[in-house]
Amino acid sequence: MYSYKPTDVDKHIFQTELDNFLPDKILDCHIHMWTNDIKLHFKPKAKGSSWVSLAVSELSAEDIIATHKEIYPGREVVPLVFGKTTCDIYEMNKYVEEKGKQYGFPTLYRSGHMQSGEELEEEVKKGGFLGLKPYLSWRAPYIPVAETRIFDFLLPEHLEVANKNGWIVILHIPRNERLRDKVNLAQLMEIEEKYPNVKLVVAHVGRAYSKQDLGDAFDLLKNTKNMQFDFSANVCDDAIKACIEAVGTKRLMFGTDMPYATMRMFRTTDPDTGFYFNNVPPGLYGEPFTDPHMKLSDREDITTMLYEQLRAFKRVALDMKLKDSDVEDIMFNNAKNLIDSCK
Repeated sequence: MYSYKPTDVDKHIFQTELDNFLPDKILDCHIHMWTNDIKLHFKPKAKGSSWVSLAVSELSAEDIIATHKEIYPGREVVPLVFGKTTCDIYEMNKYVEEKGKQYGFPTLYRSGHMQSGEELEEEVKKGGFLGLKPYLSWRAPYIPVAETRIFDFLLPEHLEVANKNGWIVILHIPRNERLRDKVNLAQLMEIEEKYPNVKLVVAHVGRAYSKQDLGDAFDLLKNTKNMQFDFSANVCDDAIKACIEAVGTKRLMFGTDMPYATMRMFRTTDPDTGFYFNNVPPGLYGEPFTDPHMKLSDREDITTMLYEQLRAFKRVALDMKLKDSDVEDIMFNNAKNLIDSCK
């Protein structure tokens, strides 16, 4: 059973740092929703970036509503939701469809490589989804993770039907070099040029969780006109700032990657490699860790990743002298306009 309760540290941070910064309306464009009675297709990974499986076991629709009241006191919050990556696609999407209709949540369809474009079109329209949330786990099983390309799990025929219908596609890019990877950049630009009606959102600022992950990607991506980004699960000031400098404040939007963003942590990076560490309190997440990104800290003021994201965005907003209207765009208007364009 999922349960989030703010600590005194959380409450102090919200009252002193965030309350006077956040707008009255917030749209979180990146939330995973599922329950533990939905059958799994993939087992959680035993090594690699498996820390997300340590953060929380489930997040129901009802959990989302209750948690938002605790995290954003006094705010109106809209979630854009989709399923968990490891769950059975058909059961998962059915749950998201039902709860989306029950609570009025906008929803995206969890897609897989084995589905034809024709099937996706039928399923998305039938379920009232606004587009797709593909993920690299749902590729042909013979393709090694490190060699996975975007088009191995977001197939050209999927893009063709998304382009035809003007769907949203929120994309978690693959490959170890993340946003600076040349294959990723080439395929992102191909989507931009070949499928102009696809409303592509590159999640996590392209997984650029450190300055090193950026490379010179935005020297190329600044030339795009349609591509959008979210900064879900990203607490890196450099990445958020580089994105705004490249594409402006109208093509970046707030997302959290909840429920994973409720992990209690602060992030540090290796100054030479950019490898990131989630520094967490002892006793919460099952030591000893098998995930190299996890690290223990004895600090007593550790809050959630979500609040660390908002702190990072506030630092960037102050540094860049963003207007209140820019903050409102990134926190609400951009995603609201995106969703409304699909209705």
